[in-house]
Order: sequence, then C-alpha cells, then structure tokens
Amino acid sequence: MREVRLALLEADVNFKVVKRFVERVRERAIGQEVMRSLTPGQQVVKIVHDELIQTLGEPGRLQLGLQSPAVIMLVGLQGAGKTTMAGKLALHLRKQGRRPLLVAADVYRPAAIDQLRTLGKQLDIPVYDEGPEGKPVTVCKNGVKQAVQTGATTVILDTAGRLNIDEMMMGEIKAIKTAVSPIETLLVADAMTGQEAVRVATDFNNAVNITGLIMTKIDGDARGGAAISMREVTGVPIKFLGTGEKLTAIEEFHPDRLANRILGMGDVMTLIERAQDEMDQEEARKAGEKMIKGDFDLDDFLKQMQQMKRMGPIAQLLEMIPGMGKMTKDVDLSSAEKDMKRIEAIIQSMTAQERQIPKIIKASRKRRIAAGSGTSVQEVNQLLRQFQEMQKMMKQIGRGKMGGLSGLLGGRF
Repeated sequence: MREVRLALLEADVNFKVVKRFVERVRERAIGQEVMRSLTPGQQVVKIVHDELIQTLGEPGRLQLGLQSPAVIMLVGLQGAGKTTMAGKLALHLRKQGRRPLLVAADVYRPAAIDQLRTLGKQLDIPVYDEGPEGKPVTVCKNGVKQAVQTGATTVILDTAGRLNIDEMMMGEIKAIKTAVSPIETLLVADAMTGQEAVRVATDFNNAVNITGLIMTKIDGDARGGAAISMREVTGVPIKFLGTGEKLTAIEEFHPDRLANRILGMGDVMTLIERAQDEMDQEEARKAGEKMIKGDFDLDDFLKQMQQMKRMGPIAQLLEMIPGMGKMTKDVDLSSAEKDMKRIEAIIQSMTAQERQIPKIIKASRKRRIAAGSGTSVQEVNQLLRQFQEMQKMMKQIGRGKMGGLSGLLGGRF
C-alpha cells in the first residue's frame, strides 16, 4: 500500500484524495480471496486498478438534448488551454453532424479574440465577437442570438480566465450563466495543475455548478493525477481529454484507459484509434504486403514514417504500449524525433529512381544527397545500411525463416 500511495502522489493526486483512496483499497484487499491465476501482489494491483476506474467514474458524454442552439460554456484559469479547447470541441462536434458557433467572450486578453478568429478561419467554423470593447455578458447573449439567426445548433462560449480565482471572475461567469442558461458548464483544467487541482475544482463548482471536466495537456509529464483529484471532490464526470497541440488531439474520456496511463500500464486502445484516424488503412495494407515480399523501397519507408508522425510524438506513442514507458524512461526520445527528421531530409534529397533502387547510390550520388539534406556522407551510408538490413529481415520473416514474429522476438510472444 505504501507503493500505491507513492505512485499516486507522484502522479500528483491530492494527498487527501490519496488517503481516502488507499483506505478503500485496503478495505477491499483484506480478506479478498486470491484468484488461482494471480499472486497476492497481482491481486492488489487488480483491486487498485478497479478502484481507480470506479473513482474516475463513468465516461462523461455531452448532454446537449434537443435544445437548439445548445449552449456550452467553458470556464477555467488562464493558461489551461480554454481557447484552443473551444476550437477542438467545435471540430469534434462538427464531425458528429452539429453546426457549431464559437463566441469570443474573453475580452480582457485581446490575443484570445484573435486566436479564436484564427482557429475559426482554420477550421471554417464561424466566430462571433465584439472586439476587446465588448461586455462579456452582452457578447454571450448576442452570440446566442446570432446562432439562432444563422441556424447554428451548438454555441461554445470561450469565457475569460485569470491567473488566480477572484471575485470579479466568478461574478462574471455567474452572470453569463444566468443570462444564457448553458446546457453544459465545463471546467477546462490543466492536467499538470498538481495539488492545486482540488481548490480550483471546488471553487468553480461552488460558483457555477460545473457539469463536467475537460483535462488538457494530458500528453505532458503529468500522468493525470489532477483528473482523479478533481473528479473525487466535485463528483462531476470527466468528459474530454486534450492529448496534444493539434486541433484533432481531443479524446472522449474512458476511465479504464486513463487508469492504465496513471499506473503506467499503457493505452493500446487509444493507440489503435489514433492509427485508424491518422493512417491511410489501404496504404498501410499495401505497404505491409510489400514489406513481407521484400519489395519495400525508400519511398514506402518515407510514407510510413510520415503517417506515423501524424499520430503524435514518439514518446507519447511509446507510453501507450504496455511496458514501453518503463523501458524508455532513461532513453532520450527527443533524439529519436531528430533522427526521424534527418532520415526524412536524406530520403527527400534523393531522386525517384534512387528511392526505388538504393543500390545505384554510389559515392558521387551520396555526396549530392548529403549536401542537399544538410547531413554527412556517413549519415547517408548509415541510413542505406540500416534500410538494407531491414529489407533482409523482412524477407526472412516473409519466408518464415525466422518463425514469424515469434522467432524475431525471441519466442516471447
């Protein structure tokens, strides 16, 4: 239980929440019959995992009902990522067939209005604003009127944040809530808030009765401990997770997946979903067939690498694979990102013929490729050597000489 307590505190769960959680786990673990297939230690981990899922609660879904336009109000401290999240949420809802309208109600930070306008232009989603001179309550009321006139089915209000919670801020969001009666009031919180999470969630909940939580920057160093703290003290569901900087980096919340991340057990389902969203399935199938036949060329390799990059940073992808997080703890993954960029530059400096038939790349061609990619001849040689080794290995797997993947991985799978 000491290890469980430490793991949760390291994940930045509030210490009072940890205390209550550990007591609940202890009660469940004492006298629990150990399943034949598990050791007592594994049984405790299972209980911790189950309790964590229960604490995180059911997956939260937006309750937009039949009201049109349905108003969603985003609240939170400055720097939590409300404005970007407004854009992500609008894109997510449009994919579900809704017609969103963004309302720039943060008049205190002129950059917020510009940022929302830019996001709207980028996503081709309308934005309503009255500039920095507008009054937040009036802006929100007029925004809802605009939605009615233009046929928008969902209004997302990007309200102002502060560096600290103050009376003026709370008074303002209370007034907005009274004026437009949002169907959802969502607290956008930074997953790296740490021990402050409880105070932030409690204050906002007391002021405006939040209906859900959105955790941003879940892809950072934090493992999501703030999510447990906020969920525990407010009792409101977590609805979405912000998992990166891209506007598509928003996930519906799944308690089992976040529990796995917090315990360092990976998140294979999210990895699969991301691959399905970002990768061209037909392209991947063709590449797989070419790989096994040994017909895989540098052009195919480049395409696969670019598709993988669209899925997110390498560090984030590896963390989703069970066990990989621990294995790569002491590895500098930023150098892997740099290596990928360098490989990309080298391949892009080759002609179409060179990519298809790497054997023709002799000394003079290597010098030209190195100069074009800003690398050295040694680095070009290294890439060609590694690619040659990979081709050989793939041919062997295809012919069954290595006993398939099981042979390749030393019979461990």
